[in-house]
Amino acid sequence: MAKHIFTFLLTVILTLLFVKSGNTQSLSEQTGVIKGKTLLVDSDIPIPGVSVYLQDTNIGAASNGNGNFIIKNVPAGEYTLIASAIGYYTLTEQVIVKENEAVFINFPMIESISSLSEVTVMTSGTGGLKDIPGSVSYLSPKALNKFSYTDINRTLRAVPGVNLQEEDGFGLRPNIGLRGTGTERSSKITIMEDGVLMAPAPYAAPAAYYFPTIGRMQAVEILKGSSQIKYGPYTTGGAINLISTQIPNEFAGRIDMLAGSFGSTNLHASIGNSHKNVAYLAEAYQYGSRGFKELDNGGETGFDKKDYLAKIRVNTNEDAGIYQSLTFKLGHVNEVSNETYLGLTQEDFDKTPYRRYFGSQKDQIITRQTQLSLTHRAEFSKTFNITTTAYRTELGRNWYKLDKVKDDNGTKTGISAILDDPDTYSGAYRIITGGSSSNSDALFVKANNRTYFARGIQTILGFNFDNTTLSQNIDLGLRFHEDQMDRFQWVDEYAMDNGVMKLTKAGIPGTESNRIESARAFASYLQYRLDFGKFSATPGIRYENITLSRRDYGKNDPERTGVDLSERSNHVEVFIPGIGLNYNLNSNFNLFAGVHKGFSPPGSKEGTKPEESVNYELGLRLSKQSLSGEVVLFVNDYSNLLGTDLAAAGGGGTTEMYNAGEVLTKGLEFQLSYDLLSSDTYSSFRLPLSVVYTYTDSKFQNSFESENDSWGKVTAGDDFPYLAHNQFTFIVALEHQKFNINLSGRYTDEMRTVPGQGVIPDNEKTDAFFVLDASANYAVYKNISLFVNSTNLTNKAYLVSRRPAGLRPGMPRAFMFGIKANF
Repeated sequence: MAKHIFTFLLTVILTLLFVKSGNTQSLSEQTGVIKGKTLLVDSDIPIPGVSVYLQDTNIGAASNGNGNFIIKNVPAGEYTLIASAIGYYTLTEQVIVKENEAVFINFPMIESISSLSEVTVMTSGTGGLKDIPGSVSYLSPKALNKFSYTDINRTLRAVPGVNLQEEDGFGLRPNIGLRGTGTERSSKITIMEDGVLMAPAPYAAPAAYYFPTIGRMQAVEILKGSSQIKYGPYTTGGAINLISTQIPNEFAGRIDMLAGSFGSTNLHASIGNSHKNVAYLAEAYQYGSRGFKELDNGGETGFDKKDYLAKIRVNTNEDAGIYQSLTFKLGHVNEVSNETYLGLTQEDFDKTPYRRYFGSQKDQIITRQTQLSLTHRAEFSKTFNITTTAYRTELGRNWYKLDKVKDDNGTKTGISAILDDPDTYSGAYRIITGGSSSNSDALFVKANNRTYFARGIQTILGFNFDNTTLSQNIDLGLRFHEDQMDRFQWVDEYAMDNGVMKLTKAGIPGTESNRIESARAFASYLQYRLDFGKFSATPGIRYENITLSRRDYGKNDPERTGVDLSERSNHVEVFIPGIGLNYNLNSNFNLFAGVHKGFSPPGSKEGTKPEESVNYELGLRLSKQSLSGEVVLFVNDYSNLLGTDLAAAGGGGTTEMYNAGEVLTKGLEFQLSYDLLSSDTYSSFRLPLSVVYTYTDSKFQNSFESENDSWGKVTAGDDFPYLAHNQFTFIVALEHQKFNINLSGRYTDEMRTVPGQGVIPDNEKTDAFFVLDASANYAVYKNISLFVNSTNLTNKAYLVSRRPAGLRPGMPRAFMFGIKANF
């Protein structure tokens, strides 16, 4: 690892020396100079990395960490000066350059996502962070473009307070938690795309077997703290809002073509334009891989995913008395993944961590997702607007995977138990590793077939009232929502014949799990913000009225006649208050604090109570030119934690929720960013460094016998499973107008895989690991660049999980390279 870091630093030093030596002309030798700053509009916040150049020439520069830029050796004459940066509107300015004189031009940069409605968590980018009551992180288009990750796990490691548990190495089905909520299928956080709920059935079945494609997104907002009550129903940890590619304000497009290790390919293309009263965007994102795991029979272990999106907007003239717009959004995703729940035994993992057994050769998940929305926005005045969105999402997925094995003695065992104790279940282990079976029904492959839909309509009214001493804002939101999960499953039986699985009995659809889970919900919130001098207060309250129900037809009624029908329902009504306070100590520091109620909906089982907690945070923000940072202390005090029986978490897969009692979670979040070359006013280089640290401690406060196989018997004082105490990330880059080189490293503590105390047994923990990623980008022309990245640079083999069944590795070293073009 030290060798790789040394090589990177040597490259940085040699590049600095080379470029500096080629740029030693004195001012007296220059014809003219253009100087200036790039600042966020209506603020003094610098925007670094903006490309400023003279139209139809190769003359230009990039703004540094303080937003300063200087263009030397400009021949006298009249020019069009252009300022361009990823995620910002392109600006132009006419300039006249005279011999031996300097021209000063400042560019007020406007984010291209600022046209989003108030549905989003924030719309003013890094400049708006100081005004949010609570801890907020924002991943800008430039930040996402640095590494061009397709794995949301790698993207979010730059954000403090995020808990991650990897699973497949590609991030296709992530497990994300915020502030210790638990990571299982991201079921305890609110996931949105453009402010619309995006989990398949966010109330009835929140386990997110679908997650929006991160490579298609333009930016990401992560909201924690008191103001997240606007974005329920999950208000304990926080909300993640993924911002899709926005319609450009003029004709523009992009095409990225990348290829790399394990047969990986990535194609991202978009095109769009805005006219006076109509605008459009069309986008395609396709990526796939042969996979990095090695199946015993040599089969495929990768995936193929295709994601398409279209937007059309019609609007009145901008100067209309009441400006209105109507935006239609349509998206469709197809995915085929040769993925399995079957991991490895400890012994096999130690020998060949990327192996896959014969018994998983038939495992595959097929997913199809469609989303559509219609958003109307009316701006009645500068102080009053209404945004209404009607939406619908549909998801169909069938995960066909090995579930149980019958040995030659007729003993039937789940795959998790087999891999935990292969000596006791040696007969079953022999079969999944390719040994021929004497029984024709030795392997039971379950078709986990499910369909989902979610639909609703939400309206947000925004008011603001300003005078010379006070600024007041009121947001009122209403949402009617319903969703459903339909499980219609079956089991096929196979024999193993010298490593080849042969179908011996095809199951009948509807003879395994055969039920419908549904939810209807009305939600509303009212949030008021008062700004008075250096002080601001943001109280708010959310209301949720939810009815959850189940219709179970049983395993003997695939026609759903209702002969064995059982029904149940659960109703919950709750008010969720919160308040955030903010005080600007001076122009660089502000102190914030908040308290709010945490809430997660219960399941349909009668008597199951919702998850409830009281959450506190206290933080300090710093923002001074190229230096910014934040430190936050948080406490989540659960009066009732909800557990869920998920197969993905090592449970039985019933998806039943149950009350798990009191839990206390506390932690620290720290983030600091600084440009190490910012002291050089007009340096053509930037050397930004960002460090992120998260400490999380979560303990059960009472003892109980878990209904979830993955938790077992819990004793008061036990640590919460799959939660790393310490996480640390750094990102450092060398940036120039022509190129950038980036290095990222992440350390993750070992994690318990089951609740416990004291020293963690070797068979109940994941590895502590440190992983390095790197990327580089070189502009061969103004709008065309070459790109390369490497994940897991040192090729470290590490254990990320012991669930769903057996041990699972992280992604080995991989490379991607190709070309990126904008027009």
